[in-house]
Amino acid sequence: MQLIRSNAFNAGMLACLLSPVYLQGQAFLAGGKAPRLFGTDMAILEAGEPRQDLPCKVEDTKALLGFDLKFHTGFEVSVPMRELAGSENLLTIVFRVRPEGKPEGDRYFIQRIRVPQLDEDAKGDAFLQGGFDVGEGKYQVEWLMRDRAERVCSQTWKVDASLPQKDKQISMNEPADTVEPSATEQFQEEPPVSRSADETPLTVKVLINFAPQRARSATLQPVDTSALVSILRTISRDPRIGKFSLVAFNMQDQKVLYKQENADRIDFPKIGEALRDLKLGTVDLKKLANKNSETEFLSELLQKEVTGTEAPDALIFAGPKVLLDQNVPQEALRSVGSLDYPVFYLNYNLYPQQIPWRDSIGHAVKHFHGIEYTISRPRDLWFAVSEMVQKIGKARQSKRAGVALIP
Repeated sequence: MQLIRSNAFNAGMLACLLSPVYLQGQAFLAGGKAPRLFGTDMAILEAGEPRQDLPCKVEDTKALLGFDLKFHTGFEVSVPMRELAGSENLLTIVFRVRPEGKPEGDRYFIQRIRVPQLDEDAKGDAFLQGGFDVGEGKYQVEWLMRDRAERVCSQTWKVDASLPQKDKQISMNEPADTVEPSATEQFQEEPPVSRSADETPLTVKVLINFAPQRARSATLQPVDTSALVSILRTISRDPRIGKFSLVAFNMQDQKVLYKQENADRIDFPKIGEALRDLKLGTVDLKKLANKNSETEFLSELLQKEVTGTEAPDALIFAGPKVLLDQNVPQEALRSVGSLDYPVFYLNYNLYPQQIPWRDSIGHAVKHFHGIEYTISRPRDLWFAVSEMVQKIGKARQSKRAGVALIP
């Protein structure tokens, strides 16, 4: 069992997002002993009976598979503001998540929310959310929240995190019957991967467009960032790939954000640093005056990055659809020449029915006889990368055997 603590403060209390945060150095409590909880908290959790001393409404959220190939679940809580009125208050949330039939896998979370002084006639509700990640399996959640007056709201529910039978072959990034805090940093370092020792590792070059689904959005939404980072992580985790070149760019800003050449890992922290400087919604006046500036940027990017001195085993484009008024001219694509390695496009598109047509990057990939995959769901990503890497391996074998590359 493990006790995870986090503190949060929200001056408005109208919308408070809680994420359990693991503190470095926190001890793992083994041997079936419960962590030291406040007074009656453990008794309330063990009783598993709903209480409404402190009126609140708790709704559990269905376990959903994310692009990071982990199940994400949690809860939403609403508390009448009048119940928090008066002098400053302190809400403490404690909950335990237990894999079904495995008490040794218990995980405990504690969250604290300081409530500022509120008027007695405060109206409406305060909303809070919390979340955690689980592997495939069934779980029991015992949850409570108490205020300074020791009033308690408690609830229990079950979580069912399961893959459809057709997706059972997907390799999850969270082991079955395990519980972890939701990650709060998307660009943390990727753990080392045991690369294949049977043959020379593959080398790939990735050109990824870090852009929102909505082309003219002024912000890169967390859901989009998470999906794009997950695409990179899924590629980086494949043991058959050993060398990575990366070009992270943004079409809207028409700028290369970060480059990495022939490395044995993708540097996610550096990508995160580069994205922090990205300012969408602002366009250079010179670019604004040129209605085809985005096409020119994409054309120059292709000509520069595709014609490298050392050819990779594959070129991979990734990102949301890039719908330009004018596609990259054929003469610009022909100037790149023929490629003796395969080209792929992992097109992140949450709404394929709304935007079914090929985009500007897709047109360029088609010119190079490449293969395009539509990534709308987590399963799409896993199956696309698995098939893609298999094709890259076969293409390299054919190349070494002197057989013409056939897409």
